[in-house]
Amino acid sequence: MHLPRLSGKDDEGSAALEFIAVGVILLVPLIYLVIALGAIQEQTFGAEAAARHIARVVARAPDPTTAAERSDAVLAGIVGEYGLDEDAVDLSLSCRPLVVECPSAGATIIVTVTTRVGLPLVPEVFGLDRSTAVPVQAEAVQKVSRRWGAE
Repeated sequence: MHLPRLSGKDDEGSAALEFIAVGVILLVPLIYLVIALGAIQEQTFGAEAAARHIARVVARAPDPTTAAERSDAVLAGIVGEYGLDEDAVDLSLSCRPLVVECPSAGATIIVTVTTRVGLPLVPEVFGLDRSTAVPVQAEAVQKVSRRWGAE
């Protein structure tokens, strides 16, 4: 037995159209999220690599001048390799125990690299690109030889 329709509209085929429309509406933000998280992860890997390699270079350098030169070269290489914004990268070095001259023989150096990751497709209008940037920070710790600077 076939019941007659109460409304005069024909709904045949609208489910597929609704599925496609809702799918697109949900898929676009999901794709943006994947792209944004990928950019943040790439910059995080860059900051971690910079901190780790700079700590090693400074700890293995024979003197402070060589340590500064090598750490600048490593940072430039990491910035180029991971696409970090050179102006947004901040590098700091501290020592434990606190000493007058850092790095020094026998100290433990702590290298901190901070940067800001701009989200993709955010316009520069009204400073939106700066206000939506995600801060990223990485630290690395390395023990300096007791004979550091004596060679």
